[in-house]
Amino acid sequence: MDNIPSLLGLALRAGRLAVGEEPVGAACRCHKGYLLLLASDAADNTIRRALQFSQAGNTICLTVPLTKEELGSGLGRRSCAMLAITDVGFAASVAQQLALADPEAYGSAWQTLSAKAARAKKRRAEKHAPHKDKGARRKKNPTGGTG
Repeated sequence: MDNIPSLLGLALRAGRLAVGEEPVGAACRCHKGYLLLLASDAADNTIRRALQFSQAGNTICLTVPLTKEELGSGLGRRSCAMLAITDVGFAASVAQQLALADPEAYGSAWQTLSAKAARAKKRRAEKHAPHKDKGARRKKNPTGGTG
């Protein structure tokens, strides 16, 4: 549980984190958010808005057992009530850390995100794999030249 703020700080430095209500809402509405995290002491209005964002973008929303201050500590902020992870690999890593602490509460989210991460990794590998017929083949002209 202690390394979740450091993972979030790494995601922030990589540009894969939306922090605060407006950026989180924009990320979820654009279907770029994979995991929306709420602090355990977030206000009722914040929770309501986060649930709206997660429904609009089909994003997994989890309340983490960290306070706003603990959640913001890895981000270089005094506090953070809501954030969205926009990279499936980071989202799966954070969900895994949560599932290790409480498998019953966070296990299904981890399974879903790890499956999405595996599919994304497979697509990236297929995209960058060399293709046999990548070069354009020239047909020989019946007159003996190429063309």
